Formats: sequence, structure tokens, C-alpha cells
Amino acid sequence: MSSPEQWAQPDQGADAAATAGQPSAEQVIAGLRATTEGGADLIQLLTPEGERVESPIFDPYVADVDDASLRELYRDMVIVRRADREANAMQRQGQLGIWVPLLGQEAAQIGSGRAMRPKDMAFPSYREHGVGYARGVDFKELLGIFRCSDQGQWDFAKHRFHPYTIVIGNQVLNACGYAMGQKFEGKVGNQESDGGDNEATICYFGDGATSQGDVHEGFVWAAVYDAPLVFFCQNNQWAISEPTERQSRLPLYQRARGYGFPGMRVDGNDVLGCLAVTRWALDTCRKGNGPVLIEAFTYRMDAHTTTDDPTRYRLSDELEAWKLKDPIERVRVHLTRNGGADADFFAEVDNAADEFAAELRDFCFNMPDPPPERIFSNVYAEPSPVVEAQREEFLSYLDGFATAGGER
Repeated sequence: MSSPEQWAQPDQGADAAATAGQPSAEQVIAGLRATTEGGADLIQLLTPEGERVESPIFDPYVADVDDASLRELYRDMVIVRRADREANAMQRQGQLGIWVPLLGQEAAQIGSGRAMRPKDMAFPSYREHGVGYARGVDFKELLGIFRCSDQGQWDFAKHRFHPYTIVIGNQVLNACGYAMGQKFEGKVGNQESDGGDNEATICYFGDGATSQGDVHEGFVWAAVYDAPLVFFCQNNQWAISEPTERQSRLPLYQRARGYGFPGMRVDGNDVLGCLAVTRWALDTCRKGNGPVLIEAFTYRMDAHTTTDDPTRYRLSDELEAWKLKDPIERVRVHLTRNGGADADFFAEVDNAADEFAAELRDFCFNMPDPPPERIFSNVYAEPSPVVEAQREEFLSYLDGFATAGGER
């Protein structure tokens, strides 16, 4: 049976090079299917039907997750989804300039976000609202970015959650540099029993970013320097309007082999699997074993952003099929079947999520506009005479429109 694995690494022999250079039609089809179907290598601890799957490798990394812990993971995902839906609605009402939905990716973000230790560092792209929530960032502090009133107001050092990066893939280089710094400063590979203070970094990007040069440069540098960096790719199947198979003939996690470090594919709709795999990867990095690539195989249930219309490029039956793999529903079913939660718990979580959304909405509707001079803040770390002159010129220009009451 032909497979993408055989295509990537053909058997040694006289015709090996020709086989690799000219894959058969069967091999091409197998490779394309492997980019859009879970495949045999998919790591899964909780099925879409809510059934627990044993894993000798990864079970030890979720041994501490009892019913109470699973209820908290469920609560996280419900609240984050509710906040996401509220922000999406507020954009439609003109309260936000744009919104980047995370609908369907809650398990990938909460599972990986909760896997981090306090001193680990996260570098997001622009969709990781759930990771920010898991790191203790107030969801309200995310809204200013999308209202175009600030660049993010959370304490980056306190939460160990870097500012959002809009340029596709650029955060991978930033994360790689930070992780190299952790290695150079001796924060990797220490004996935990002797009071070792190990750290790691995790960097988030989408499947579309894997076509960007910055991502591959990050792979190279992290591999060469054994940087403690987890590359966390949320493969939601669509790089805006382009499907994954238009970008790669092989599953994305297999690209790690070309750079010399491990790659794995986890069910991105399985919060338990994402938690376990990310814990394993971060632990591997902290021990000084170099980088790891995780491909969280998930699906973007909404538009790329609120400026996008996904009905123009994908079929509704694809969306319906992925609804059956909903990350929240499978945890709910598991808890219900195993007596881990009752109807009162689920009702309480729904009410808490509604209250969270109401507070978010009230904050957004009453968010003050920043003063015009705000645009000149934080341009440089030190005062700049050029920026100061531009600031004074701009404010003087605005004063020319002042009304009798002194307002601009």
C-alpha cells in the first residue's frame, strides 16, 4: 500500500531516487489525503464520542487530571467560546474594527495553554485568545487591539504571554530568539531534584504560516541551537481561503524531520490530548533536548476574520462533518457518561459564561477612545526628538479644528 511516508523516505535501491523524484498518482493522492485527514499517527486521548483512549506514552502526563480538573477544562472552553461569540457579535455592531474568531479551536488553545508552567513563555499570532485566557490575561485587555485603541494592555512579563503578532509567521523568529536566550542563560537542562529552574517557550502559528520563510528560519535556528522551543501549529485546514493540501504534499508535522527534531500530530479538538502532548513537548524542551513541532489537527468553524466569507471557498457539508468532532461536546459527553458532572454543573457553567460575556460587552461599549497623542507612545524605548517634533506638529494641526468649547 502506497503511503506519504514511503514517498518521503523511499526504500533504498536502484530505483529509490526515481521513486522519490516521480511519485505515482497513488502516492500523490495518499499524500494529499494525509494533509486533511487525521491519519494513523493522530494522537487522541478523548474521542469525539467522549470515550477515553489509553496511551502508554502520554497517559502519565495527564495522570493528575481527575473529574474536577476535567470540569475546569470544560469551563475554560465554554467561557472562551462564549467570549469569542460575543466579540464576533460586537464587531458586527461596529464596536470592534475586526475580530479573529477561534470557534472550534478551544481545545487546542486551552489544552496547550494549561500545559505551561508559570515561567514558560508563549508567543501567539493573533487568534490565541484562549491561550491568553489560560495565562491569566483579562479577556477585556484583548479588545483594545481589535478596537484599534491600543496594542494590548496586559503585563507581558507577568503573564508570560507576548503581544499579538499580526505579520504572518514573524513571531516564530521572536520566539526562537527568546528560547535561545533561555538556553544561553542556563535555564534549560538543570536537575529538577537539585532545585533546577528550567523554562521553555511555546510559539503558536497556523497552517498557512508554514509557507512563510520566517517559520522555516525559526526551525533552522532552533534546531541548530537546541532551543527549548515548542512549535505549536494549529492546523485549522484553511489558510484564509486556501486548503492545507495546496501548501504541503505531506502532513505538516512530518516537516520537523527535515530539520532534525521530533514532530507529532495531535487531535486538536481533544483537550486532554493537547494537554498531554504539550506537557510532554515542554518537558522535553526543558530537559535540553531541543525543539519539538506539534501539529494540532483541528478545524476553523468560523471565518478567518470578520472580513472573510468562508461560504465562497468551502462546502457546508465539511463544516457539518466537523461539528460532530466538537471539542466541548466530547468533554461534556465524557463527564456525563462517567458521572463526572451533572445537569446543575453544566447550567452553572453556561450562566457563568453568559455573565462573562455581559461584562465583556459592557466594557467594550463603554471603552474610552484614546487621546490622539497616544499614537506617538511606545514608538521607541527612549525619547526621540524626531517623534516629539512630529507629535507637537500633529497636535498643533488638530488644535486648528478646535471648537469654541475647546474640543477638537
